[in-house]
Amino acid sequence: MQEGKRQKQIAGLLNEELNSIFQRLGLTMINGGMVSIVSVKMTPDLLECRIYLSLFQVGDAQGALKKIEDRSWEIKKELTARVAKQLRRMPELRFYLDDTLDHVFKMEDIFKKINEDKKDEEGTQP
Repeated sequence: MQEGKRQKQIAGLLNEELNSIFQRLGLTMINGGMVSIVSVKMTPDLLECRIYLSLFQVGDAQGALKKIEDRSWEIKKELTARVAKQLRRMPELRFYLDDTLDHVFKMEDIFKKINEDKKDEEGTQP
């Protein structure tokens, strides 16, 4: 189902605010790696906010996600203070790992192997 206009507006607003909150709370760097918000999606009823995070060079991704979830009350409190005038009800925050980059790297490796195999085959044929 396609996102509605209001869903996109609220998701954009929350994305902006969450980025500044993450920076202020020091959540952009965890365990020596970088954390960034890839996207924010709202459910059609606007009661749940799904936040997709990208973790770059973080050793323990699940541990980093747990740290963020442990501080979700603090994030929600600050977010509520910032957008209280624009929303009737504050949505529930849910954090997810965005593994798109992992898939990209895997695909690149596969393509490299295919190209290497092609070169090897071409080199062995007379």
